[in-house]
Amino acid sequence: MATMHQLTTARHFRTLFISDVHLGSKAAQAELLVDFLRVHDAEKIYLVGDIVDGWRLKRSWHWPQAHNDVVQKLLRKARKGASVIYVPGNHDEFLRDFPGQHFGGVEVKLTDIHVTADGRRFLVIHGDAFDVVVRNARVIAYLGDWAYDAAIAINVVFNVVRRRLGFPYWSISSWAKLKVKNAVNFIGAFETALAEEARKHDCEGVICGHIHHAQLTTHDGIEYVNTGDWVESCTAVAERHDGSFELIRWTETARERLPKGEREAYAADTAPSSAAEAA
Repeated sequence: MATMHQLTTARHFRTLFISDVHLGSKAAQAELLVDFLRVHDAEKIYLVGDIVDGWRLKRSWHWPQAHNDVVQKLLRKARKGASVIYVPGNHDEFLRDFPGQHFGGVEVKLTDIHVTADGRRFLVIHGDAFDVVVRNARVIAYLGDWAYDAAIAINVVFNVVRRRLGFPYWSISSWAKLKVKNAVNFIGAFETALAEEARKHDCEGVICGHIHHAQLTTHDGIEYVNTGDWVESCTAVAERHDGSFELIRWTETARERLPKGEREAYAADTAPSSAAEAA
C-alpha cells in the first residue's frame, strides 16, 4: 500500500481529536490510522471514545499487529511529550472505572474542557449518553451494533465490484445515514443535544464522536465538532495553532496526493479485501 508518510512531511497541530477506532473489530482501519499518526503530531491528543471495542472483543478475540501498532504509536507520542487524554465511550466503557488514572502516560477522563489557542471553551465528550438507544435500551444497542457489522460486510462486497469496474471506494452505510429520514433526524437531534450540553457547561462548543459522522457546524451559536471514525470515513479533527479547526478526511487526502497512476491502487488498498475481514 502507498502511504502518506511517503508522500508528505509531518504536520504539527496544537491538538488532535480522534474517536471511534474500534480496535478489536475486524472493520477497524488500523493501518490507515498508523499511517495518519506517522505524519501528524500535536501537543495534545484527545482519544474521544470507542478507541478499543470491548463489545466485539467479548464476542470473539481479534487483535492483529496493526492494532498493536496504533497503541504503540500513541504511547510513543505520550513518551515524547504529547499530552494524551482518553475520554471513554460506550464500547470502551470499562475505562470509565478509572477516571484520573494514567496508563503509560495516557490520562483517563470521563469528560474534559478543552481551551483553544484563541480562548474558546469546548466540552470534550464521547456522546453516547445522548443516544436514546444506548442509554435506555442496551439490547437494542447491541442489535444495532450487529446490524452495523452486517452493513460493513455488505459494503465490502459492493466495493469489490466497484473496484473491478474502476470506481473508487464508496460507503453504503454513510450514504444511508444521510439519505434515510430517521437517520437524518437522529443525527440532527444528537447534534442539538450535545450543543445544549456544552451550553450547560458554559462552553462555546462541543467535541464528540459516537455516531460516526464527522462534522464541523454550529447549532444556535454553539460550535459542534464530531471527529467521525476510523471504520469507514477515516477522519480526525485538528486544532491549528491559531485555535481554528480542520476536519481531515484521511483516505481522500491520501488519494489526492498520490501520483495519478497510483490513485486507483490506493483506493483499492484502503478498503478491506473480503467480507470476512469486515464481519
